Amino acid sequence: MHEKCGVVGISLDGREAARPLYYSLYALQHRGQESAGIVTHDGFQQYEHVEMGLVGDAFDSEDLAALNGPQGIGHIRYPTEGGVNECCAQPFSVSFKSGSLGLAHNGNLVNADEVRDTLAALGHAFTSAGDTEVIAHDLARNLLEADLVRAVKSTMDRIHGSYSLTIMHDETVLGVRDPQGNRPLVLGELDDGYVLASESAAVDTLDGELIRDVKPGELIVLSPDGAGYDSYQLIDAPQTAHCFFEHVYFARPDSILNDELVYDVRRELGRQLWEESGIETDVVMPVPDSGRAFASGYAEAATEAGAGTEFAEGLMKNRYVGRTFIMPTQDERERAVRLKLNPIKSTIRGRTVTIIDDSVVRGTTSTQLVSLLRDAGAEEIHMRVGSPPIVAPCYLGIDMASRDELIAADMTIEEIEAEIEADSLAYLSIDAITEALNRSRADLCLGCVTGEYPYDVEGEATDRDVTRPTVGRETSHGD
Repeated sequence: MHEKCGVVGISLDGREAARPLYYSLYALQHRGQESAGIVTHDGFQQYEHVEMGLVGDAFDSEDLAALNGPQGIGHIRYPTEGGVNECCAQPFSVSFKSGSLGLAHNGNLVNADEVRDTLAALGHAFTSAGDTEVIAHDLARNLLEADLVRAVKSTMDRIHGSYSLTIMHDETVLGVRDPQGNRPLVLGELDDGYVLASESAAVDTLDGELIRDVKPGELIVLSPDGAGYDSYQLIDAPQTAHCFFEHVYFARPDSILNDELVYDVRRELGRQLWEESGIETDVVMPVPDSGRAFASGYAEAATEAGAGTEFAEGLMKNRYVGRTFIMPTQDERERAVRLKLNPIKSTIRGRTVTIIDDSVVRGTTSTQLVSLLRDAGAEEIHMRVGSPPIVAPCYLGIDMASRDELIAADMTIEEIEAEIEADSLAYLSIDAITEALNRSRADLCLGCVTGEYPYDVEGEATDRDVTRPTVGRETSHGD
């Protein structure tokens, strides 16, 4: 799986927004590494700088100095739609009769082609295959006919799928979360303004205070002077569809999403993993880095149950090697695992081992890990996974393998165990996920582990009610 994207929006009282946006993007770098961009506004005109690559490579001091204005939005991207190229890098910005518009998008629309075709028939010309440009064109068209709030509402009625958006219309910064809350978005307060971001870690980086999650279907409008914000609950959905994988893998462990510290959730998932499928071994170790919190919770639960299991780091990660799933061929992915992870033989040799990972996608990494541990002298290797088997692709913003590549799509757990040559293999149940997140199945997006999606996807089953009644509540905050 590839990361999704990260968005941020900032409105300050006079201070330049470029550097705070830059620092925020650094805090969200784990969500995408293909491109980075910032758009700002100084009250008179819009400025932008968008480049391919990591945040630190995309900007230098001169770039930031040229981004004038106390308001702005930013984006880091891993592409799930539109490809890897400069034309699809974000924020996407346009100038039109009603002013300037910048838009940053985390998520994926399921009806982008339909909306694009409709707009193209009306004369809109598109420069990319991405769904973000579709949202920008639709919003720009609506802004010609309605005020800002009504224009956003009309666009939300038109588009379907997952999205958290930061938008800048002239000097006004907005945040929008899709009606089912599939993608995260939080609101924070700074000493001299407000910030919207994909994760609270970005707010922490700016020494800000987390206020709350943006609600599903909510529009937040930041005051141009940084003095406050207005809240409009534009759409109410009968159910939410929070992506459970944000808590399992994507979000930083120090982020707070949906009022839960991600690290605590992962530790609880590890405890649940012990309760469901714990096995006493000499040592339990994580797959670094994402398996660490799971292994910690698992080992703690094992100790409380009287098992003589030691928690230890048995694999060291080479942090200068790219993620294995980015490698384009199977041979390269297998080679990358050997480059990326090296066993600590003194921890492993002659011992029984439980290894904890957050997920298993293709099974390549798991097979290589078991082989590494065998070569290092492990007597037994038991693998435990902190999520259910991934049996279906994601259409809502995670660039996941196709069904043909998903090892659990057409293999039983017993068959996967034999394939990776582990002594035993067990996954966490969906019930354990819902318990740890304190949410019902109906309020989570579990499409990748059930094949049932919160929106109708061509060729896929769905059992979700997507009726979306509208409301019109408005709340003002700040001075």
